Amino acid sequence: MYALEEITPLLKDWTINTRLPEVIAEMTRRYYYKAVTEQSEESKKAEIEKCRKDPVHWFNHWIWTYDPRGMAYGLPANLPFVLRPKQVELVEWLLDREDTQTSGLIEKSRDEGMSYVVLGFFLHHWLFVDGFAAGVGSRKEDLVDKKGDPKTLLHKFRDMFSKMPSWMKPKGFSERDHDNYLRIVNPDNGATITGEAGDNIGRGGRTSMYLLDEWAFTERQNAVDAAISQNTNVHIKGSTPNGIGDRFYQDRFSGRYPIFTMPWRDNPDKNWSVEYKGKKIHPWYEKQLATLDDVVLAQEVDINYAASVEGVLIPAEWVRSAIDAHKILNIEPTGDKIGGLDVADEGKDKNSFAGRHGILLKRLDTWSGKGDDIFGTTQKAMDICIDDAYSTLFYDADGLGAGCRGDARVINEKSRELGRTEITVESFRGSASVHDPDGEMVEKRLNKDFFANLKAQSWWSLRLRFQNTHRALNDRDYDADNLISISSDDLDKNEITQLIMELSQPTYSKNGVGKILVDKQPDGSKSPNRADAVMICYNPQLSNIDVWSKL
Repeated sequence: MYALEEITPLLKDWTINTRLPEVIAEMTRRYYYKAVTEQSEESKKAEIEKCRKDPVHWFNHWIWTYDPRGMAYGLPANLPFVLRPKQVELVEWLLDREDTQTSGLIEKSRDEGMSYVVLGFFLHHWLFVDGFAAGVGSRKEDLVDKKGDPKTLLHKFRDMFSKMPSWMKPKGFSERDHDNYLRIVNPDNGATITGEAGDNIGRGGRTSMYLLDEWAFTERQNAVDAAISQNTNVHIKGSTPNGIGDRFYQDRFSGRYPIFTMPWRDNPDKNWSVEYKGKKIHPWYEKQLATLDDVVLAQEVDINYAASVEGVLIPAEWVRSAIDAHKILNIEPTGDKIGGLDVADEGKDKNSFAGRHGILLKRLDTWSGKGDDIFGTTQKAMDICIDDAYSTLFYDADGLGAGCRGDARVINEKSRELGRTEITVESFRGSASVHDPDGEMVEKRLNKDFFANLKAQSWWSLRLRFQNTHRALNDRDYDADNLISISSDDLDKNEITQLIMELSQPTYSKNGVGKILVDKQPDGSKSPNRADAVMICYNPQLSNIDVWSKL
């Protein structure tokens, strides 16, 4: 961690030399676009029609936001609202929620503009969709509406509205008549936005869409949930995490909601990096490290639900350290190419496949089992192994995956007849006894005395890999074969984001005789299938490969 006085000059330099020129260029472009548009009534009408059909265009040409934090470095307080790529995705996700009439959940790092984007989306519909009714709610009324307070939801709505050109606003709108406390009306088309707080959330009528802001911090969430279910078909629960005991955590991992994730690493105003003292660092994040409490940092910046939970098996910080660790440590991945398969049913859980080359995680695929069977899942996993030259596939043999062995035998027999590549398929049974019972994965503790079963041992083995990697990156001695690296070149960034959260979900405890147990699925959460696949892929068992038959 760097001292604040080291980081501040880097942030100042970036703001003045990168951010400020971008803002000036965008402001100039907008002023010119506005001038051209306002040359005739016909061009105004054409622009309004274009905005009606394309909310992203509307945001990027006409909406402004307020942020005074950059004024010390020359930035204006009123800034053109240019949607970042992740925010464009959020608008598209909201359109999908509207089109399919499904609710959703947004998990985010702090200050990612979630409420501004959702409120801007509501403003767009308030302007252009006849009869649209938006609702917004938060835990306290002062967070919903307090005129002049920029923290409140309806102030953000008003602020964006006030900076639009007059010809885009409703012709009959009067601030005195139509902008009231907790309610703003469009007199031209009957659209409304209303605000509610606390236990009253969802009790004020019917809405087209409803935003539950900072849902993780709302009291009496069950009561609010019951009320909102009768208010709208489309409620959006948005928040930073607040531990694993609340309804937001349960909703996030229940499998009942489409999830949208807004991590700081997808924000170009935060994820830029510099070389400093021989290391590549992200100055914005280093400032958070220097100024925030560890739990606040983990929950509100790193989207770590388990930050305040005791007994977290693999801290999210260790997982993030492993991203491209092989590059940072200049390690060339060598060794076996192994796949791991976690099998799901046809319900809410997903099938997951993880593939590694030595220490390097190079593949992570998830897919629904709905409409398919175990044979189809096995076939797909083996096809991936063939495509990426994974010689061995471990599968979860407890429960649903038990049938993979017979299916794999049939698939291999067919491949043999056709002269195609065969895959060695090995079972992983987490409920089984530990591997190498008289060995010592933990110094001075026999494996059979330390772990309750193979699942606990395998998760602990994965924990040690991440711990060793985190320490290696902090200049501790290491054995390269005992590390783990996650390849950002090969894995989709959204899969990495989900994997970080899933790997930091399991907790550990001790049973009555002092052996380690792992709880990978706390109450109200769904199984961390990606994390399970990675654990299986790196499990400490020795595969029963007949080496001589392969020569």
